[in-house]
Amino acid sequence: MADFFYADRLFNGLEREEPAAGMLLVSAPGMDSRKFVRTVVLLLEHSVRSSLGVVLNRRSDVAVHNALPQWLECVAEPQALYIGGPVSPRSAVGLGVTRPGVAIEDHAVLTRLANRLVQVDLRAEPAEVAPLLTGMRLFGGYAQWEPGQLDDEIERGDWFVVPALPSDVIAPAAADLWGDVMRRQAMPLPLYATFPADLEDN
Repeated sequence: MADFFYADRLFNGLEREEPAAGMLLVSAPGMDSRKFVRTVVLLLEHSVRSSLGVVLNRRSDVAVHNALPQWLECVAEPQALYIGGPVSPRSAVGLGVTRPGVAIEDHAVLTRLANRLVQVDLRAEPAEVAPLLTGMRLFGGYAQWEPGQLDDEIERGDWFVVPALPSDVIAPAAADLWGDVMRRQAMPLPLYATFPADLEDN
């Protein structure tokens, strides 16, 4: 199904970005993998060894207060744990947006991903991190690809690679992040922003 709609006609006509830490992977309309339908993944690492990322738009029913209460004051609304991916779902990943003027390189507890977007070392004291951030999300688990796997999926047309904005990580509960990211890209991607997760819903 996905090949018929998208791979040749759409992807080959687009100017492509290279995957790298701090870039977004936006799942293609009609992607076959049910795990990643309408997902937006922030890449944390992309190398010859492996690729790691976190799904930004899958909120769980678990409250941060119940899972990692020490971080509650840092976490943006909605204060829920998000499902970062199918790998190691009991491990936690912290992503944050720094306050204007914060020198990320001066703080060992922060790793720059893009602009003011950082990965937070969850071994740090929340009281040390809170003054540095305007908001934060906590994710349970992550997505991982074997060497060469992600490049093959991108070439096949499963993912768009696009720049991330800090606001993508702390988008409000009502936001349709997948649609919003698609709408801000060059044509023809905005035309697909309302594409349903299931074609039968159309």
